[in-house]
Amino acid sequence: MPKHNTPKDPKILEKKLNYTFKDKKLLLEALTHKSCKMAYNNERLEFLGDAVLDLLVGEFLFQKFPNAKEGELSKLRACIVNEKGFMKLAKSLDLGAFLYISQSEENNKGRQKASILSNAFEALMGAIYLESELTYLKDIVLELLEQNYAKIDLASLFTDYKTALQELTQAMYGEIPIYTLMGESGPDHQKSFEIALSVNGVEYARAKGSSKKDAQQKSAQIAYEKLSALYQNHHTNNRKEKL
Repeated sequence: MPKHNTPKDPKILEKKLNYTFKDKKLLLEALTHKSCKMAYNNERLEFLGDAVLDLLVGEFLFQKFPNAKEGELSKLRACIVNEKGFMKLAKSLDLGAFLYISQSEENNKGRQKASILSNAFEALMGAIYLESELTYLKDIVLELLEQNYAKIDLASLFTDYKTALQELTQAMYGEIPIYTLMGESGPDHQKSFEIALSVNGVEYARAKGSSKKDAQQKSAQIAYEKLSALYQNHHTNNRKEKL
């Protein structure tokens, strides 16, 4: 165990989870980042946790929105099952304080990094699944989701595509969308604005609206629908490749 790190006692984390590990080595593995250069790290558990969380988040949304369509549920899941979404859950547990990371990562504020936190969260959930399968894990995950995503709803998501798209593009590319005014037309009392939306140098949408804000929302909706489908396909293909 690296001496230069002083993470919190994992017993505190177990108390937060209301779960006590039978195999303490498994817990230690879930909390150990690869930067430590130990004989073990949390990458394999991260892979397992990712798959299980995909299922449990899907069930959470399925139960929470009994009238939602498949496409709507997929979009909601994409807002949670990503780096930013899992970082939020990790932070609710103060997970960063329990991690074993290298001195270099410590110096670079690794305990606050989205990638490290989200991966560690997946690993932790994977470790609990190995010990208990879904018996305890389901309750733990559903409670965390209720605490952190109780206010998630279809109306707010689909009326504010700009926010939803920004969260998605940050998870996918680490970038935010760029909105460019391409032109204006019509008389002053009936103006029409055309907005082009690009991410990472690629244009994904172009739309017109009665105001710049309206045109931005319309272009954000088009881009969101394209990218959320792309994100889900990429997520599924990655899992298949790992298998």
